[in-house]
Amino acid sequence: MTQDIDHWTRKASDWIAWARAPGHDAFWAYRDAFVALVGDGSGKALDIGCGEGRVSRLLGALGYDVTACDPVPEMVAAARGAGSAQAYHVASATDLPYPDGAFALTLLYNCLMDIKDAEAAMAEARRVTAPGGRVLVSIVHPIADLMTTWQDPGQSDSDYFRSQVFDVVDEDAGLRMHFYGWARPLSFYTEGLRSARMTINRIVEPRPSTHPAFSKQARWHRVPLFLWIDARPSR
Repeated sequence: MTQDIDHWTRKASDWIAWARAPGHDAFWAYRDAFVALVGDGSGKALDIGCGEGRVSRLLGALGYDVTACDPVPEMVAAARGAGSAQAYHVASATDLPYPDGAFALTLLYNCLMDIKDAEAAMAEARRVTAPGGRVLVSIVHPIADLMTTWQDPGQSDSDYFRSQVFDVVDEDAGLRMHFYGWARPLSFYTEGLRSARMTINRIVEPRPSTHPAFSKQARWHRVPLFLWIDARPSR
């Protein structure tokens, strides 16, 4: 088991509680904007790194026939228990058990920064996406990553251009989550998509909802928390 999968296996129950607390995670403040980006659909969609299944459920609500996969069995079991998709697999993003061109929409939602071999994950996402299909990527914005590392006295030598491990514990409203992954510059992802033979169609720096329920996300109205990339397989 690789270091990244081992971490999320150990923290799976914490993540399920964190993600399912109503309105708790930042996801909910961006949900409507993400719905607008994805749009309604009726084809086959793959949610890579599905976690407990919230994004799979969203894709299903938009009309997609959803397959959900994650390398952590507890995550897949949670997604299945919530009726998140039409099919489920325990599978790594770097070794997907699907034929070439199987999906009209392939989603990598906030998982690439948690995968050590993110280049391989991008290549696999491209492989299983049909010609004319879409690969949607969501990552924590590299600027937000840099802000976090600058605030950590142990990472005073932070360098935007150098990929580096982030290891952060967040506690809020009685819940605790240990996040572990890699902070990488934007060019890492754009070059990874290019190397995987994908063309970037659109880049979005979303702002959170202004609804009072999401007031704790207020600072992200001035600095982007997430970066969304809409890419298409190229020849």
